[in-house]
Amino acid sequence: MTKINFNKIKDIEQEQKYEYKQQTLNTNNLDPVHTSIRSVLRVIKSQTTSDGEGVKLNRSFPNNIISDFDPFLLLDEIGPTDMKPGNQKGFPDHPHRGFETVTYLLEGKFEHRDSQGHSGIISGGDVQWMTAGSGVIHSEMPEKEFSKKGGKLHGFQLWVNLPQKNKMMKPRYQEISKTKIPIASTKDGNVSVKVIAGESLGAKAVVDTITPIIYLHFKLEPGSSIVQSVPGNYNVFAYIIRGSAEFEQSDNSNSNSNSSDSTVGNGNLVIFDKDGNEVYIQNSKTSKTPLELLLIGGIPLNEQIARYGPFVMNTQQEIYQAVEDYRNGKLG
Repeated sequence: MTKINFNKIKDIEQEQKYEYKQQTLNTNNLDPVHTSIRSVLRVIKSQTTSDGEGVKLNRSFPNNIISDFDPFLLLDEIGPTDMKPGNQKGFPDHPHRGFETVTYLLEGKFEHRDSQGHSGIISGGDVQWMTAGSGVIHSEMPEKEFSKKGGKLHGFQLWVNLPQKNKMMKPRYQEISKTKIPIASTKDGNVSVKVIAGESLGAKAVVDTITPIIYLHFKLEPGSSIVQSVPGNYNVFAYIIRGSAEFEQSDNSNSNSNSSDSTVGNGNLVIFDKDGNEVYIQNSKTSKTPLELLLIGGIPLNEQIARYGPFVMNTQQEIYQAVEDYRNGKLG
């Protein structure tokens, strides 16, 4: 029977040490089977919160259930929010060190700037893959014209941990416009996928990832299904954007379902067991709307995590150093 192990994660604030017990979902001890569909291990409802200047978010993790899902540190759904004309709420200057942020905007327009002189605009359908590495201070604010006119803001931000050997690498940006993101579909056209990272339906992403991951945006018409291959050693989850998805259900899952299938609605995070090398996704035949979801997975780093806000390192001393560098203007 699959077990969930919970570990201690250390949080360091300025000069003081705080230890707290936060549940970490660990599937690294499971032996992957290479001939079957992965079953659902757990379903977690995202929690409404806010960040930056009060931007509405639906946060899947970290939360009081899991602190991370190696190699992933955070998943936020930004909005969907109807921004009123003149609304300039965003994410002012803030630092990062030791990981990557992946911003995928579905609707809206953001302008970003950083301490190294980089700037640019992300529009609906675009991806910004920022490797913070040794450190950067940046901002993400509504683009001026978008802020002036208003409109819908909707997107996602994913944090990907960096291996210890890469945590102090030189910061870099990869900006992938929607026209450069590969899109593939099944022969009948009922299933399409945007390949942000990894491969699907014969299409391969253009982004260069340090930590091997897949990041796929699927759209399934009612009654359609897809089987997506995933490496057996990857930790894999899905996030339902719109509609309801059906997955295989296992006896080991944390679910109240009495059937062999699991139907999950929008705003839910679905964590898969490591009992196969494929994920089966279906949009019910009775559904009247398309299903949209993100399927994300990556190879676990299996390294110690020391974490304080926007800094993610391997030791407490490295966190102290990051805070000190930020205070002294040496970060970015």
